[in-house]
Formats: sequence, C-alpha cells, structure tokens
Amino acid sequence: MTRPLPPAIVPCAMTVHAPGAPATRRTLHIAEETPVTLSFNGMAHGVMMATPLDLRDFATGFALTEGIIPDLAALKDVTVRAGDDHAGVEMRIDGPSFHRLLVRGRRAMTGRTSCGVCGTDARDVLDRPRRTVPDAPPDLTAVGRALAALPGRQVLNASARMLHAAAWCAPDGEIMHVREDVGRHNALDKLVGAGLRDGVDFGCGFCVITSRCSYEMAHKAIMAGMPGLVAVSAPTARALRVAAEAGLYLAAPARAASVMVPDLVIGK
Repeated sequence: MTRPLPPAIVPCAMTVHAPGAPATRRTLHIAEETPVTLSFNGMAHGVMMATPLDLRDFATGFALTEGIIPDLAALKDVTVRAGDDHAGVEMRIDGPSFHRLLVRGRRAMTGRTSCGVCGTDARDVLDRPRRTVPDAPPDLTAVGRALAALPGRQVLNASARMLHAAAWCAPDGEIMHVREDVGRHNALDKLVGAGLRDGVDFGCGFCVITSRCSYEMAHKAIMAGMPGLVAVSAPTARALRVAAEAGLYLAAPARAASVMVPDLVIGK
C-alpha cells in the first residue's frame, strides 16, 4: 500500500494578544513543510524543503529550470514516494541528460535566497543537531515595542523595499542589532554572526524576523541559543514542531498591534 503524503495545510490553534484587550483564541491554517529528496536515475541530487503537494510538477519544473533536462521528452518517468517524515521524487532521464549531470558532479546543490537546500539526503534535515534553549519567553509588550521600532531601523529596505531583516532585541524590546539581506536565511545568519563578534548573550532577549518562520529559521535560532523568535509572517507546521522540541518560544504571525502565539508553545 502506498503511503500518502502529509496534508499541505494544517490547522493550528493560536492565542492572540493585543495591548489593552483580553487574549482571544483563533485557528490559523498554516502550511506544512517537508524535506523532498530529488533523485535522477537512482542518484540523489539534493533535498528541497517544499509543501507536500504537486511534487511531480515540482520535480519536473526543477529538472528543466536547473538545466538537468533540455525538454520534457528527456524526462522518461517520475515517481513520488512518501516516507515517515519526508518525501522522495525519483526521476528517470535519458542517457545524454544523465551524462551531463554526472559531468557536473554529484554535489549538494547551491543554496537559494528563498528556501533551504539541505544536502543530498533527507537525513541532512531530519538528523540535524538538536539542542534546547533557555526558558525565557519574551514579554509581549516588549515584542510589540520592537515590532513598532523595526521598520525605522531597516536602512537598506527604506530605499529598496525588498529586503528581509533580522533583529536582536534586549528583554525590554530595545533593538540592539539589525542585519538585512534579500534572503531571509542570510539576514538571520548575518545577525548571529554580528552578535557572536560583539559578544552578545543570545540567551537573554529575543529575535525578530520580517519573514515567514520556516523550520530552518527556527533551527538557526535554536542553534544560536535564542530563547524566543518572533516572525512577522506565519510559521510552518515543521517550524512549530522544531520549536516545541527545543523549548523555543515562537510568536508568529506578529504585528505591533497584535501577536499570535501558537498554543503548542504556550506553557512550555
């Protein structure tokens, strides 16, 4: 019997906090995020994080846009298989295309600015190092203060209007460091690097990001030892699971006027 892929969208219970108002409950539908191994003629090529839907289309488009096949005729077969916590797409391509791929070399794919690429095997995602973070959830008033102040600290984005930002905030919400980049992962890595160079104690305070919170953003915050991560856009389901496992307090989506906290994280 073929194992089904997980649902692409899942419901998540949220508690909404707004200044001067009682907390309310809301169900938010969030996207699932699954490591998808892409293989050609039995050779693992790379792993992409993707919504587990239309994976046959995804793999076909990827093969063409990455120059692995010149046209659809070179793609002979596509098989999608679901694992316990990942998916795999096996593509069979013609001889000339596979030869060109071998000449390019079996390697981990180049990282993108928009989504994580994690090596050549799903274990590169599933077996990443795990740690716990300090139990120090941020004060929601401080979170609102930081969110209100962040746009004024996004110097590059004030001109370009297209960059992500990651900010490190003191417990009272004062923004201490801001880094910007076209890639959300890059902005967070820059912030962590700046903090390490300046001797920042990442165990005291919280991080704000101006993007959605994917599993990789949560993982990066955990590896830096941050107790709290606040994201302007919604989290993925995998990000919530990763955060809960490490004790990371995750608030997303968050605005200065209201902050949503997944119930999975409350009372950790």
